[in-house]
Amino acid sequence: MHKVAIVILNWNGKELLEKFLPFLFCYTDSELAEIIVADNSSTDGSVSFLKEHYPAIRLIELVDNYGFAKGYNEALKLIKHEYVVLLNSDVEVSENWLVPMIDYLDRHPEIAACQPQILSWRKKNYYEYAGAAGGFIDKYGYPFCRGRIFNTIEKVNPAYADTINIFWASGACLLIRLKDFLHVGGFDEEFFAHMEEIDLCWRLKIAGRNIVCIPKSTVYHVGGATLTTENPQKTYLNFRNNLLMLYKNLPLNRRKRILFIRSILDYLAALEFFISGKAKNAEAVLKAKKDFVSMKKKYICTDNEKKIDSPYGIFPEIYSKSILYDYYIKKEKYFFRIFTQKENV
Repeated sequence: MHKVAIVILNWNGKELLEKFLPFLFCYTDSELAEIIVADNSSTDGSVSFLKEHYPAIRLIELVDNYGFAKGYNEALKLIKHEYVVLLNSDVEVSENWLVPMIDYLDRHPEIAACQPQILSWRKKNYYEYAGAAGGFIDKYGYPFCRGRIFNTIEKVNPAYADTINIFWASGACLLIRLKDFLHVGGFDEEFFAHMEEIDLCWRLKIAGRNIVCIPKSTVYHVGGATLTTENPQKTYLNFRNNLLMLYKNLPLNRRKRILFIRSILDYLAALEFFISGKAKNAEAVLKAKKDFVSMKKKYICTDNEKKIDSPYGIFPEIYSKSILYDYYIKKEKYFFRIFTQKENV
């Protein structure tokens, strides 16, 4: 059996498979890794394309479009490999992209998961929005990356070439030990899509496991979405799932205060959307808040309730200040200016 499974979750991504599978086959050791496509009930001919042109690929045909979270959960129930790479269909891998990550995890059993540095496919001397050189969050749950804060995306920076502990690894290219993925329950299927990898990584951290970024490995992601250009459905999922993630994972003695402040900030975000002419996005934020209130009831009976006075859920990779304040008020736009390894990692 192969040591690694590279699992691409596909939904109507035939054109992306045509474009990027050749790179994956060219730069992946076939003795080390098995390439698997889990198809979320595509209707664009993806399955017939794979059967005709890539018969060596193991194809898992799911019976419905389960979204990112459940789609991967269902697919990973069917594999037995030691390591799994969750790889977006719009990622172009590069030479020797996989081996540095496998070698590092082999030598560091305390590490559950990692990501490569993720660069922009369109502008390959820049980081990519969804992951860059490793993910972090601030105390109010706002995610950012080494190399990307909100809409400011940096050029590739030699200062970010070291392997460091991170808070979350991007779902665009996430390598994880299968036993760790299963131990913490996989992705939360209530999320459907967006923020599920941050929630997963938070649960890994709570379980005493670590996550790193390994910039010796490089991939290029088409991606490129930002909050200001998202459609209302993406806005809805991001805001709703972020609140669910905070509710699930924050220690009880901090949760009420953090969620109160987030409520104010979310109303301000809705107002900003409305003022800027994005009424549908403003409505999406309000709907996300309403649905969060009803959905959070599913998470009341968690281990979190038993850990009132513990440091449960608090980690050095969580920025202890407000990234919103630093970015918009202090006008600090770059990771290295506001979040140093010495202070936080």
